[in-house]
Amino acid sequence: MNPPDLNLLITLDALLSEGSVAGAARRLRLSPSAMSRALARLRDTMGDPLLVRAGRGLVPTPRALEIREQVSRLVQEIETVLRPSEQLDLLQLARTFSLRTSEGFAESFGPALMARLRQEAPGVRLRFMQKPNKDSQPLREGLVDLETGVVDESTAPELRSQALFRDQFVGVVRTGHPLSQGEISAERYAAGDHLCVSRRGLDRNLVDDALAQIGLSRQVSTIVDGFATALALARASDLIATVPQRHTAGLRSGMYTFALPLATPEITLSLLWHPRLDADLAHRWLRACVREVCAEPLPGHRAATWTCR
Repeated sequence: MNPPDLNLLITLDALLSEGSVAGAARRLRLSPSAMSRALARLRDTMGDPLLVRAGRGLVPTPRALEIREQVSRLVQEIETVLRPSEQLDLLQLARTFSLRTSEGFAESFGPALMARLRQEAPGVRLRFMQKPNKDSQPLREGLVDLETGVVDESTAPELRSQALFRDQFVGVVRTGHPLSQGEISAERYAAGDHLCVSRRGLDRNLVDDALAQIGLSRQVSTIVDGFATALALARASDLIATVPQRHTAGLRSGMYTFALPLATPEITLSLLWHPRLDADLAHRWLRACVREVCAEPLPGHRAATWTCR
């Protein structure tokens, strides 16, 4: 059985409302002959004449009178579904959003974001998910609503993105570590025992490139796959962790943070989502919340500064 032509529903509503072929044609901006052909199709589909001639005009059949209000209601509902959303009632919004981030983001920005959501949309729940890799499949499949990350050549080209903030790398050691006293030169920094954060298990990153440019190298004795693990190990040992400053602000409490005595490039953390959610009003609102929270100064956050020698 072939599916019904839903365009006929709109035509039927116009015919039953106007009570004439000419009037329905004007309403739908069709020619009278096109409307007559549509009425013939409706009669054949429904097995009822629907409108019959009485003198100079047309009158509805009992079947037409029976369904007239139902047809009008259905057409109004269809128009409501197809009409672009114009407003969002945040107080009535009940929805769970999934946000996939690297370690440190939830600890640094989660409290302010959750407070914002509780105030504006108490029925919204936020589910933070760990980001073990840069695979875009969870966004494509709708398993994740939003994701944070650095946009590069591995990012799926169809994804939408917007920059959240620029970040710089800093060194972090335990309180009482030798580097927490005195001036930190590039030589002192390079001579220490280092951690390297790499999801792929690499023992070299942009810090090593920066050191090589000034003729230095460092000893990496431990490789971990996340910032939280790196900072936990540094907190309990003499290892030196090098991590993004703003991204890990919530993880470095009670530790000694210092500006790197060498020039390393900044990174830009961005918000990513799939284009199918681009026009969703609730999703737009959440994206704005994340952007605004990330733009606010973090409590106790102070940009690291140093003098190069």
